[in-house]
Amino acid sequence: MTVLILGGTSEAAALDQLLAEQVPEIRAVISLAGHTSDPRPLSLPSRIGGFGGIAGLREYLVDEGVVAVIDATHPFAAIMPYHAEAACKAEGVPLLAIRRESWRPQAGDRWRSVPDIGAAVEALGAEPQRVFLTIGRLELPQFFAAPQHRYLIRVIEPVGELPLPHAKVLQQRGPFEAEAEERLMHREGTQILVSKNAGGPMTLGKLVAARRLGLPVVMIERPPKPDVEYVTHIDQVLPWLVAQGLFVTERGV
Repeated sequence: MTVLILGGTSEAAALDQLLAEQVPEIRAVISLAGHTSDPRPLSLPSRIGGFGGIAGLREYLVDEGVVAVIDATHPFAAIMPYHAEAACKAEGVPLLAIRRESWRPQAGDRWRSVPDIGAAVEALGAEPQRVFLTIGRLELPQFFAAPQHRYLIRVIEPVGELPLPHAKVLQQRGPFEAEAEERLMHREGTQILVSKNAGGPMTLGKLVAARRLGLPVVMIERPPKPDVEYVTHIDQVLPWLVAQGLFVTERGV
């Protein structure tokens, strides 16, 4: 019996460890998109790269004898969740998504919510600003249309030379503490923060720091997701697997 985990998040990594330790009788495989060249070490077998669309994922489900799929992709994954829904429905494979809760503005926050990256670029305005850009590397090219700003860009992967006259790149991996984020923004003279609404604790510190410094935040909201069964925490995954009849825990749960 194979459980396929569609990974790319801290929840996927935590679930990887949980299943490896508590359910060794289940063969779980974690699939990574391959956007990060040096992913964190995993306890379970892994595969890297796409499946070749819905048809390729359906073929993988059949060939590998997959009995359940856990969608633990990034909150901003816009394609794979729909491919997983379609493939699992076609092959009759149970599907569960892990969707962490979104961040919500707190008292003192100065958020401007926007629907996508293009709207975030527009929200910066024409006047030059010192922008802390924390959106990853894949959408960076859209900000090339606004070269008047001074960008502090934080990424996990190297980005090479950028066609921006004023850009400083920090190659770092979280988690990031609020105090360190506050010192960084103060030192760099940050005037505005751009963030995706990824949720979770790993990068929450930047929002706390922006609140303390009274800085505005351009918050990019998540793309739509398919209407599938979901949970918000990995502790809810094992009971779901039990409910599918895949195994019985020592407690009989």
